Amino acid sequence: MNRQTKRMMERRQGGADTGAATAAARHQVAARNAGAEKRSTIKGYFSEVRSELRKVIWPKRSQVVNYATVVFFTLVLLVVVIFVLNFAFSKAVLFLYK
Repeated sequence: MNRQTKRMMERRQGGADTGAATAAARHQVAARNAGAEKRSTIKGYFSEVRSELRKVIWPKRSQVVNYATVVFFTLVLLVVVIFVLNFAFSKAVLFLYK
């Protein structure tokens, strides 16, 4: 049973701490709404994006080359497997109808 379910059960039963729980919930909603009143500008948005991108750990060039190589060979392998299966099934179907 999660917190939300427990709170709903307490409200239905009319528990003693229901008033405190709802007051705390109202306080949290008010705090969230107070933060929502601030509007950010486009300049602020892009400065936040830039600051977040600085936190990213970017891979080295050798890692990117290795990952791209693995993806390329996996792609080629899957294309070959699908081609072979397609060819085999088409020959099998044609053999059945002869």
